[in-house]
Amino acid sequence: MSSAKGVSIGIDLGTTYSCVGVFQHGKVEIIANDQGNRTTPSYVAFTDTERLIGDAAKNQVAMNPNNTVFNAKCLIGRKFDEPVVQSDMKHWPFQVISDGGKPKVQVEYKKKNRTFYPEEISSMVLVKMKEIAEAYLGQKVTNAVITVPAYFSYIQRQATKEAGMIAGLNVLRIINEPTAAAIAYGLEKDIGRERNVKSKSGGRNVLIFDLGGVYLNVSILTIEDGFFEVKATAGDTHLGGEDFDNRMVNHFMEEFKRKFKKDISQNKRALRRLCRACEMAKKTLSSSSQAGIEIDSLYEGIDFYTSITRARFEEMNSDLFRGTLEPVEKALRDAKLDKSQIHDIVLVGGSTRIPKIQKELQDFFNGRELNKGINPDEAVAYGAAVQAAILMGDKADNVLNLVVLDVAPLSLGIETAGGVMTTFIKRNTTIPNIYTKTITPCSDTIQVYEGEGAMTKDNNLLRKIELTGISLAPRRVPQIEVTFEIYANGILNVSAVAKSTGKKKKKISATAEIVWFSKEEIEKMIQDAKKYKTEDDMLRKTIAAKISLESYVFHMKGVFKAVDERCSPTFTWMENHELADKQEYENKQKELDCKFIIKVLYRSVITTPRIQQQNK
Repeated sequence: MSSAKGVSIGIDLGTTYSCVGVFQHGKVEIIANDQGNRTTPSYVAFTDTERLIGDAAKNQVAMNPNNTVFNAKCLIGRKFDEPVVQSDMKHWPFQVISDGGKPKVQVEYKKKNRTFYPEEISSMVLVKMKEIAEAYLGQKVTNAVITVPAYFSYIQRQATKEAGMIAGLNVLRIINEPTAAAIAYGLEKDIGRERNVKSKSGGRNVLIFDLGGVYLNVSILTIEDGFFEVKATAGDTHLGGEDFDNRMVNHFMEEFKRKFKKDISQNKRALRRLCRACEMAKKTLSSSSQAGIEIDSLYEGIDFYTSITRARFEEMNSDLFRGTLEPVEKALRDAKLDKSQIHDIVLVGGSTRIPKIQKELQDFFNGRELNKGINPDEAVAYGAAVQAAILMGDKADNVLNLVVLDVAPLSLGIETAGGVMTTFIKRNTTIPNIYTKTITPCSDTIQVYEGEGAMTKDNNLLRKIELTGISLAPRRVPQIEVTFEIYANGILNVSAVAKSTGKKKKKISATAEIVWFSKEEIEKMIQDAKKYKTEDDMLRKTIAAKISLESYVFHMKGVFKAVDERCSPTFTWMENHELADKQEYENKQKELDCKFIIKVLYRSVITTPRIQQQNK
């Protein structure tokens, strides 16, 4: 990681929407995009002529479903054959293929078939957020803190870092979304800095309930005197607003089939239009008891008009809504806290606006008031921007002594005899941390795993470390001392020492060795990203030149039209007055007033460069 210089931004790289913020002059500014929106759709579209990112991409998804990519975050750092990937693919209009076991999206771009890793798609969204920040700040931005779901695996975090690298960012740190939201809440409410808000134990226990488009994150933190200590984190990597949308989509597909005897399940354009209508209906139901669905010519010219009540929506998603409480219970158990010991329950993420989810959560906490004081769409980017400022050494009073202590999201360990997972760093262990165990290796390889399974076959393999040069002792005689070191920035180091000889295995850094892509693959994707940006810039300049020419043509047409309108009556008069005398001709010329014509032409010369400059 290169040394950090200049300004740094915080990016909430969301599954459905992304957000960017910057900490300046003692406060955070959430930056609006070129459409004036403070959140940007995490969509990338490919057409015959250009690449679209953000609002422009989402607005045309129904017309171009096969080549509009979204939910790339669901694929990042995952294997193609994972059940969750296979399940998600059924809901996407774009094609996902396998490339060496890794998923890639296949689209048609400029009339050619192209394939992109999900990390590349995410990098395009990150570039968009970077450009939004640069337009606001008026300077180049290279440093960033990027957020991820609390339950993201080490590989998914590493893949997110690599997406940042492809986007040309120096990723200072990857932090958990609920932790970022807690920072936002703590600073907004000034928690832990005034004695009258402290609990008897000296700190204030805050539960962050973060429910977005795809992921559910729950974290419990203790905030005291500028210290944000994560006690436990839990979540579901596939429970969010889109699951609620899909239930509604299935309901209306069945209704359409029942009414019109037509099956729209294989028509991607019709499905995307129905999905978008359901998403809007879901949002309407957060404030109304009923929402309408009106889609003209949904399928084979058939108009689809229907409605859904809030009660029906809640009933069809009742099991999912109840399921949101499971991570809450798990986080409380891991934090060794009773629900009565939670002082604040903070809602984050757009899906927390659903009244039934709020009621389920409130009932679980025996009627306690839920805190809705921070913007659920912007809180994560807010906290990321604060963390970015801290890492850059900002001296503002409200962040000067702020310290964030996070936890390891999943257990880390190695494989021992019989394929058993021997844990070194347990899930929810405060990081940074270091742990050492003495083991008897059964082979000359140590295999590092991540996960909660008792057997390594149920966990994620991170790295195989060769023990070359370390002699093996007889069976059951411990002789290898293995050390796990995990740092605040998530970097994992694993080292081994042969106790019998004192000969030490060279330390292996996770950032150098445990990677999702090789250095060569990353470099190629960086070069591809630069090529696409160059093409986009050239297209923008071409469009600007076209607009400039068009404006000039219409401007000049207007100028000469004004002259023509002044001169035409004179021609008509001359044709009808061939016997006029000298004085009449001279008077008519004075009426025409050549000064007016010269004035119009002169004005066109002055204003044309200005018009061209405005178009640029």
